[in-house]
Amino acid sequence: MKPWNVEICDVTLRDGEQTPGVSFTPDEKKDIATRLDAIGIEIIEAGFPIVSVHEKEMVREISRLGLSAKICGLARACREDVDASLDAEVDMIGLFIGTSDLHIKFKHKKPREVVVENALEQLDYAVDHGLIVRFGAEDASRTDPDILVDIYRQAAGHKADYVTFADTTGRLTPLEVAMVMKDIIPRTPVPVAIHAHNDLGCATANTLIAAELGAFQLHTTMNGLGERAGNARLEEVLVSLVLKGGLTRYDLTEIPALSEKIQEYTGIYMPATKPVTGANAFAHESGIHIAAILENPETYEFVPPELLGLERRFILGKHTGKRALMHILTSFGYNTITDEQVIQVLEKVKDRSEGKCSISQQVLREIISRVTGEDLINDDTIRENSGCPGRDIY
Repeated sequence: MKPWNVEICDVTLRDGEQTPGVSFTPDEKKDIATRLDAIGIEIIEAGFPIVSVHEKEMVREISRLGLSAKICGLARACREDVDASLDAEVDMIGLFIGTSDLHIKFKHKKPREVVVENALEQLDYAVDHGLIVRFGAEDASRTDPDILVDIYRQAAGHKADYVTFADTTGRLTPLEVAMVMKDIIPRTPVPVAIHAHNDLGCATANTLIAAELGAFQLHTTMNGLGERAGNARLEEVLVSLVLKGGLTRYDLTEIPALSEKIQEYTGIYMPATKPVTGANAFAHESGIHIAAILENPETYEFVPPELLGLERRFILGKHTGKRALMHILTSFGYNTITDEQVIQVLEKVKDRSEGKCSISQQVLREIISRVTGEDLINDDTIRENSGCPGRDIY
């Protein structure tokens, strides 16, 4: 399989911080940027420098961290925004204008030709000052494709390095993205970036289909932060690029810790069933599944937990089978328990689970003690071996 020709521009520090109620401290921003760099992210959009003096200074500090990633600042197509990005010492600028009829009429309130002409002047100014320029079409998904391609071609003629297709309102489905990418990419002379929002829950899928069809720069946020329902999720996009796109240059073992840090910094926590970073992403309860996984994990896993530096876990519950329970007990040091006792423990585990009682370390110990008449190991040993302190699953 030929690897997909893509790069990541992570916008957690900009679009992600536009999540309602989210604001990163300077130390948090630098920590996130450093962790993104450790993964191998090619471009980090560090902020929107014109927003405030504080924001500009923060982008400048990230620019001075000496990271391998290029640092990008977002800017409207106006001189003061470009100057703010220059002051922030960024490598790249994401210059944008609204291109749909709706944005032209109600936001810019000027003829399209005037809006585009002014934007191209700012593009020239940014290029003349040595910036890599990504020329963005906001609300591209509601812009006539022929008009969009014409704007892209003009931007390329003024030495833009990329152009952006932004599904600003998250209105597109994967089939719609496929149709538009097949149309505009062959007609656009510079690489296309895809910026997808998640209002219909399609941002990650839309980003991946765009990548498969030739979009080069993929915009993501960690944990799917962003305006309203957020953006394409970095963790899901990266895993897909490795398993579907044939890429090997990203260090995915950095993802779990970054996800946890983002949750800590924002107070926005991932549901247990969240792909890649959810607590249950690599957990199994079904006896049928676990029995097969013990023979070969590929039977019921497409994403190997080892890819992220994690281990699979087996949950004790109503669907647990004898073999899974024996595996858990053996791994915890219960080597002398008999088959008959295992069956009794399993019956009690199922009874407790039917009553919606979590099978915690303490509950499991109590069950085993009642069945065997002795306390074989203590809670600390179970907790240490579980690799999951304080959780009710193993």
